[in-house]
Formats: sequence, C-alpha cells, structure tokens
Amino acid sequence: MELDTGALTKGCGGKLRTAEHLCRSQLDRFLAALGPEAVTVGCTQEAPLFRQEAEAAGHTGPLDFVNIREQAGWSDEGRKAGPKMAALLAAAAVPMPPTPLVPLVSEGVTLILGRDATALRLAEKLKGALDLTVLLTGEEEVEPLPTAEFPVLLGRARTATGWLGQFEVMVDGHAAASPSSRAAYRWGRAQDGALSRCDLILDVTGRPPLFPAHEVRLGYLRAAPGDDAALEKLAAEAATLSGTFDKPRFVSFEAGLCAHSRNRRVGCTRCLDLCPTGAITPGAAGHWDSVAVSAEICAGCGACAAVCPTGAITYALPPTDALLRRARTLLRAYHAAGGKAPTLLLHGEQGEAMFNALSRHGPGLPADVLPLRVGEVTAMDLAMLVAPYAWGAGCVRVLMPGRRPHGAEGLLRNLDTATALLGGLGLFTGPGAIETDDPFSLLEALHAGPRRVPLPREADFFPLGTPREMLKAALNALRSALDAPATSIPLPPGAGFGTAHVADGCTLCLACTMVCPAGAFAANPDRPELSFLEDACVQCGLCVATCPEKVISLEPRLNLLPEASTRLVVKQEEPAECRACGKPFGTRASIDRVKAKLRATGHWMFADASRLALLELCEDCRVHAATESAIDPYAGPSRPRPRTEEDYKREAGGQG
Repeated sequence: MELDTGALTKGCGGKLRTAEHLCRSQLDRFLAALGPEAVTVGCTQEAPLFRQEAEAAGHTGPLDFVNIREQAGWSDEGRKAGPKMAALLAAAAVPMPPTPLVPLVSEGVTLILGRDATALRLAEKLKGALDLTVLLTGEEEVEPLPTAEFPVLLGRARTATGWLGQFEVMVDGHAAASPSSRAAYRWGRAQDGALSRCDLILDVTGRPPLFPAHEVRLGYLRAAPGDDAALEKLAAEAATLSGTFDKPRFVSFEAGLCAHSRNRRVGCTRCLDLCPTGAITPGAAGHWDSVAVSAEICAGCGACAAVCPTGAITYALPPTDALLRRARTLLRAYHAAGGKAPTLLLHGEQGEAMFNALSRHGPGLPADVLPLRVGEVTAMDLAMLVAPYAWGAGCVRVLMPGRRPHGAEGLLRNLDTATALLGGLGLFTGPGAIETDDPFSLLEALHAGPRRVPLPREADFFPLGTPREMLKAALNALRSALDAPATSIPLPPGAGFGTAHVADGCTLCLACTMVCPAGAFAANPDRPELSFLEDACVQCGLCVATCPEKVISLEPRLNLLPEASTRLVVKQEEPAECRACGKPFGTRASIDRVKAKLRATGHWMFADASRLALLELCEDCRVHAATESAIDPYAGPSRPRPRTEEDYKREAGGQG
C-alpha cells in the first residue's frame, strides 16, 4: 500500500506520522504520538492492541481508528487514493455523540407456545435456565411428562403485546391439565380471555407470528417445529436472555412538534404508515395530539425519522447533524487533497464485509468512492441525501441489502424527492440506491453510475439545527453555486414541503389556524384576515381535515421564490361593526350569508326585518335589544297535538 504523503498532509489538517510496522517493531512511534491531542490511527485490524497500549501509557485523549487499507490502499487504483485516505483520516477524527440507552430487565419468566411434543422437549432443555410455562394448542395429542417440573397448559395465543421483560399474551381456550392424564394430556374446562405476563415468548407452534417484523422483536423467538437446527439456535439464544440489558435508543421524539392530530382530526401519518414493528401508535395519555414511540419495541430502522416533516422524530444513532459534520469533513478534506467530484457511498454494517471482500479478492474500491458508515441506511433523511452535493460530492449512493430491509419505503421515497429537488436546481445526478449483497455487483454499479459534474463554484454551509433547517441551508448553498433561478419545484406526494390553496367559499372561521402545528396558517387579531407562510408548511393535512367548508387543498412543492418566506394574506373581509356600539364582532360577508339563509328558509323567529336586524348587533347589544323589545324566543307556532293510543284505535275503528 503506497502512501501519498503530500495529499495526506493537505487533506488531514494535522500532524502526519507514517510507519511500516506500527503495531510491532515501531510501536514506540505510536506511543510517542500519544498526548492531550486527538490521535487517529489508520488501522482497524490492530485497534485492540493500540487501545491496550494507550491505556497502559495513561492516554486519556480521543483515540480513533479508520480503515484506509481495505477501503482505499488495497485497490487497483491505490496509487491515486491519496485524497481518499486523507478524507477518511480527517472524517474519523470528527467526534460522534454517545449512544443513548434503554434498560431492559428480564427475570427469565418464559412462555413456550407449541402444538406438539416439540414444546416439551424444548422446555426440558431450558428448565435449568428459565422459569417455564408451556402452552399447547391441543391440535395434537401429547404424552404427559413423568414429572411435572413446569406447568403444561392448554390454550391458543390470540394477541400479544410488549417486549423483552414485559410481554402480555391474551389466551383463548385456557385450561389446566388433568393430573390423571394417561396416554395423552386431558384438559379441564376451558375459558377465553386469560392473560399471561412473561419476559420471553418462545413460539414453536408453526402458526403465523404474533408480531409484525417478528424477527426484530426482542424477546420473541420463533422456530418451525420440525426444524432441529432452528430449535437448537432458539434454545441457545433463549438461555442468555435473563438479566439486565441495554438497548440503544434509536430515535429521539419531541411530542410538541408532532403533526399527527389536533382536535380529534388526523393529519400526518407518515411514521405510522412505515413503522414495521408497531413501535409507533397514535395518541397516548397526556399527548393525545401526537403519536407515541416505544423505545423498547423500536428496532432502529429509522424510517420514521427519515420521513418526519417537522423533526418531531429524529434518528439518534448517530443524529443527522453529527453525521453531516463527518460527511462535510470527509468531502472537504478530499477536495483539499486534490480530489474532485467523488461518489459518496452511504452504507451500514453490510458494507464493511463487502469492502473487505473486494480489497482482498478483487480490484478494491475505486479511488473516487468515499465510503461513509451510517447507523442505518433506511434512516437517511432528505438533508443527508442532498447536503453532500453542496460540499462537492459528484453523486450520492446508498448501499442497501439485496433483500430490502424493513423501512426501506421511506428511504426510496426520499430518494425520489431528493432527485426532484436537485433536478429543479439543474443538478441531474441525484442520489440513488444500490441494492445488492454481491461485492462485484456493487463495483459494477459504481462504475456504471451517472456522470459526475463538479459545481461551477464552491458551496459550503455548516450543518446546524433540525434536518429540515439543514436541508434548506443545503439547497440555498447549491442554488447559489449553480446560479439556479428562483422557481417552484414540483415534488412527489408525501413530501414535507408545499403550499395550501384556499378556494372561494372560505368563511374565515379560522379553524385551520387552530390546528396548524407549524404556524403556516395564522389569523390577524385586529381584523378578519387569514394569512399563510409557505416555508412553514409541512403538508400534514390537518387544515384540510379540519376545514368545515372543504376549501383547502395541498400542493407538494419547494418554492424558491421570495413570497415563500413571506406571510401572505389569502383571505380577508371587511369587519361587521355593531350598529349600536360600533364594535367589530364578525365579518360582513358571514352576517349577510346568515341573513340570506334565514330569509330563504322563512324561519318564524326572523319573519320580519326587526328580528333580522338583531343579527347586526354584537353579542352584548343583542341581549339588550332582545330584552327591551320583549322578544319571547319560545313564542313559536302552535305545536301539533300529540297522538295517543286512543287516536290510533279510533282511526282503526273508522276504517273497519
């Protein structure tokens, strides 16, 4: 592996030290580099040794590792990989925030669901490690165990909720086994609706799973009754699930920003539509207007964060702003070292093994492909897909498994939206996905990628704020660098940007202003007026669902014109002033509409002009006027006499 020390020095921005055998004969060079400053080592293979030596030497400063060998140097293009190595080293030194954790406690209380003797054999293997209860469906006769070391019951699991340490299973047909069962279990009287609480569920019934995306539900293990290998694996894993565990808190949630509902009207459901595990549910005690996110159930796909338009849900492993800071450092270091228009390859854990295979058994990654490890590729929001172009990325590619993972729909939707945004600015090398598990297919896809065109001038911004704010900053930087004209870019349905059109028929009831979570619709406290700020609209649909006249419609788009950031009046009317005191109390148009409707219906209370004139008074003056004129609100037309049983008998007798 050749080192281009000139490119490395330009791109890294720190003191560069090189070695040929750093982990063995030249270990003293590593120890000499330790100090209060951050140290980055271009080797991951020997990271355990370096950490051990640093700890022994009392090093307390930051110590990071990056793989420049498999990802850059071991390549047919290794001679040209100097800028890439510099970029990888510089990016590795960007700190990542600590991972927030969720504690889970399991006492080993286990419910085994089975249909035949497989469940009993599984229980025999685990009886020394877990507190067991076996629930048989009764589909097949099962010979009783000679010794009742754990309960064996009859029943079928109807539903199940919860997670490792806190499962609840609703059981129908629940019955205890008769102690006198001989050749097969005999059961007592069955009852429905029994509730079982447990820490683990081992499902060997062969029936459909109890949970969506069951393979990522912690504490729920499932295997087919006849699959001996799967049963052995299940038993081995179940035996370890007793104790206290720390699970990553994959997403952060701010209920006050959620645009799910207001006043029992449903608006945004993007996260609910995509969550594969059911970790997100509508409403919760104390937060009826927002969704609720269970950190214990969440499996970390991040699809909810990828499509959330308000930033109520953000990915935390790592957060978008921290990941974008690393991407910015990566790309700027690459350009500083002499590189141009690289491909930024976003990848998860799958990518590491593929890069290793390419470097050891193939030509390696191209010198202009910069790999960036992310927490989960399905969590990539629009800011993560668009911002790298502002820092000089020629194109952005997301490496996905050949079999699409849970939550991939949100990422694919964001790729379409990002392509539309960049195309509207005149940049037609939008981001795309590479879906493969084969390293050589990955290489072919990278070589067959779109033509990469450098920006005509440098663009830059520092990633701060919410994902929405960072996306807008990236778009503004790109528009300036590309000299793109101010225009309106149409976006696909579901995008979190757009406008709301108010058609004729609006009565200025202002219901939309009361439910808008982003403040896009607003009222004027001094006069009957409705205004709209397009930059704030997240296309949640609450205004459409709430409007009683059904005159509001949504249009997804990104408006780059100045009026998008200016609050515009979309509906206004002259105020209706009280004829007695002059106080404004409504709109002239609404008063005229009510009067016209009462005339048309001929309502007895407003049969003459003096009664209709009451509607032109404010609420206070109307009470005084009605009292002084002795209007009796109950003096209506005579009501028809109630019909009695005698009336029906009389009519029936007359007909006979």
